[in-house]
Amino acid sequence: MAKNKVQIKNKAVQSLLLDKPIIFPIKRIRFGIILTLIGLLIFLIGARPDILGMDRSPVIGFIQITVMMVGLAIICIGGYVTLISLWFKRTPSIAAEIGMRFISTGYVVALISGMADMIGLGSHPFLLVVPYFGIWQARGVQIGEGIIAIGLLLMFPYSRSALFNGKHDLNPQGNHQ
Repeated sequence: MAKNKVQIKNKAVQSLLLDKPIIFPIKRIRFGIILTLIGLLIFLIGARPDILGMDRSPVIGFIQITVMMVGLAIICIGGYVTLISLWFKRTPSIAAEIGMRFISTGYVVALISGMADMIGLGSHPFLLVVPYFGIWQARGVQIGEGIIAIGLLLMFPYSRSALFNGKHDLNPQGNHQ
């Protein structure tokens, strides 16, 4: 009985398949996923404390916004740790580098939007009225979360395009000058 051999015409795919098997740092990936889930739990406690019987106010106030922002920061760190672990022993691609910056930019957008009243940018001055999480703040945080999501997607190690695979051969013909 003869073994079936598959002919691979794409040289980039062939070089990836013939290289050593990719070994991922499982403990680091597991740590990142657990950190992300802990961040999600903290974020949910800040967003909906009534789920755990902790709600004491009819509006979302300063403490709840702060807890949400801390939870979002932990989600970002956990996602970053998990996805950068997938680039183990490889140089992150340009898209992954841009994704890292999108994650931090999205967090800054969400943080500034969420804390707008406390830093004097919101429509409810901090010392005059009780600050609460308004519709514009919610939209700003959602836009920040969207930017974070785009950044996380960009950090995945795609291998079909030179932009995404982390291997940048400037001279593909092999003509060394």
